[in-house]
Amino acid sequence: MTKAERAELILKRLDELYPETPIPLDHKDPYTLLVAVLLSAQCTDVRVNQVTPALFALADNPETMAELAVDDIKAIIRPCGLSPRKSQAISGLSKIIIDKHQGRVPENFEDLEALPGVGHKTASVVMAQAFGVPAFPVDTHIHRLAQRWKLTNGKNVVQTERDLKRLFAEESWNRLHLQIIFYGREHCSARGCDGTVCGMCRELYPKRKRGVSVKKA
Repeated sequence: MTKAERAELILKRLDELYPETPIPLDHKDPYTLLVAVLLSAQCTDVRVNQVTPALFALADNPETMAELAVDDIKAIIRPCGLSPRKSQAISGLSKIIIDKHQGRVPENFEDLEALPGVGHKTASVVMAQAFGVPAFPVDTHIHRLAQRWKLTNGKNVVQTERDLKRLFAEESWNRLHLQIIFYGREHCSARGCDGTVCGMCRELYPKRKRGVSVKKA
């Protein structure tokens, strides 16, 4: 099976498994999504969704958030981990959105990635899920599965993103990145599969006998 054939089969199977791709992080607009995605760094979506209601009850827009003391933000988001850095970033980006972007989350990669605490992956999630712009955010699940399925050499997340964008049609990117995440969590987790266990790995590589060594992101 060629790489293109594997990609076609993967897309077909994931569409069958996940015809709907709800956004895992609870939010009501681009700003609350941005904050939630920032909080999700090195934290589960479930934990973020447990924390954000209290935060957004105090401030669910940049104007109100900018008025909160950083320590107050930090106290609420502490369960998400990295709270000193994340609280500073949330406060800082809120002020920049007010000062430079008329209180609206910018709708382009350059301005998003210039915000405190916002890297390329976070910007990609916001562009895809808030604004519908084709993007392919690569998290640990996607990086792992792309290697197990031999869609990339796994050199780094930048290379993985580039390789996946070449393989799959642009119109599939926004749903596909979520489908791969869902599959990675449910069927092809870091400990639950080594490239020889889950249904997709077995279908793609029925003769594979040894587990796949995965390079970390």
